[in-house]
Amino acid sequence: MNVDVVTFGEAMVRLTAPEHMRLEQANRLDVSVGGAEWNVAVNIAKLGLKSAWVSRLVDTWSGRLIANTARTFGVDTSAIVWEKFDGIGRIRNGFYHLEMGAGPRASAVTYDRGYSAISMMTADMVDWEKIFADTKWLHVSGITPALSDTLAETVIEIFRLARKNGVRTSYDLNYRGKLWKPEQAQKVNSEIVPFVEVLIGNEEDFEKSLGIKAENAGEEYTNLDPESYKQVVKRVISMYPNVKMVGTTLRNAKTGLLNDWRVLLYDGGTFHLSRIYENLEIVDRVGGGDSFSSAVIYGTLSGWSAKEICDFAGAYSALAHTFPGDINWATKEEAKKVMAGGAARISR
Repeated sequence: MNVDVVTFGEAMVRLTAPEHMRLEQANRLDVSVGGAEWNVAVNIAKLGLKSAWVSRLVDTWSGRLIANTARTFGVDTSAIVWEKFDGIGRIRNGFYHLEMGAGPRASAVTYDRGYSAISMMTADMVDWEKIFADTKWLHVSGITPALSDTLAETVIEIFRLARKNGVRTSYDLNYRGKLWKPEQAQKVNSEIVPFVEVLIGNEEDFEKSLGIKAENAGEEYTNLDPESYKQVVKRVISMYPNVKMVGTTLRNAKTGLLNDWRVLLYDGGTFHLSRIYENLEIVDRVGGGDSFSSAVIYGTLSGWSAKEICDFAGAYSALAHTFPGDINWATKEEAKKVMAGGAARISR
C-alpha cells in the first residue's frame, strides 16, 4: 500500500435537503459522500500526502459511489472488503440525511445505517500486518466503535496491531448520542485510548466519551473559555500517559449560520491556541472536526512545531465551514493565508 496515513471507518451516501429546507419539504436531494475517516483520508490526500481508507462495502451503486469518489481524490481504496449484494439488503451501505439549519434552527442529521457492512466487520478480514508495514499513521474516530459491539472489538484490535507495528495513531472521540450511551462509550474508549498518541475531541466528546467534564461548559457546550479545557487535557494526560498531544475544537454556535470557532492543541508541555474566528459564516458545518484532525495529522507528519500545527489547523478547519459537503476544498496555501490574518478580498 505504501501510504502516509491509513484511516478506518464507515462512509455513507449523504442526502441533503437543498436551500435549508426540511427533508419533508424537499422534492429533490443533493447527493454526496461523507463519513469521519473517509473525510480525513480525502483531506489528507488533498493536502499532498498519500492516504488510504479501509472499510467494508456492499457492491452496489452506493458502495461504488463511495469508493469511486475517494479514488478521484487519490485515496487508496485497495484494502476495502467488498461484499456481494444479496438482492434484498440484509447487509447494506449506510446513508445519512441532512437538514441545514438557519437562525435559531439547528442543523439535523438522520442516520440510515443499521446493519451496514462495516458494522459486522472483524479485524481478520483485512491483512493489517501488511498494511501497517507500509504506513506511518492510523486514524479512527469514535463513531466507528459505536456502530456495533463487533466493530468496537475490531477497532481495539486494530489499534493494538498499530502499536505493535510502530505506527503512530490518532483518535477523534467524536461522540454521537444517536449511536451509543456515555456508559458504553466510556467502557470501550478505556480500551482504545491506551493505544492512542494524538487524541482529538471537543468539550462534549471528553465528557461523554471519557467521563471528563469541562467546568462551565454548560448544557449546550457553548462556552468558549479555553481555561476549563486545559484542566480537561491535564486530566487526560494523567489518566493516559501514552497520549502525547491533545487537540480540541471550541465552537460557540450563535445561530445556525454564525459560529465562533477556535482550536486548542496541547503538545505535552505547552497549550497553544489559534485565534478566534468570530462570526464565522456557516455554509456547512459537517466535517469541521475532521478537517481539524486532518490538519493536525498533516502538520505533525510534516515536522511542524505545535504552534504552527495549531494555527494551521484552526484556519484549515474554519475554512471547511465555508464549503458545502463533508470534505474541505480549501488549499494549503489558502489556510496559510488565513492563519496569517489575510483579508477576504477577492483574489484577482
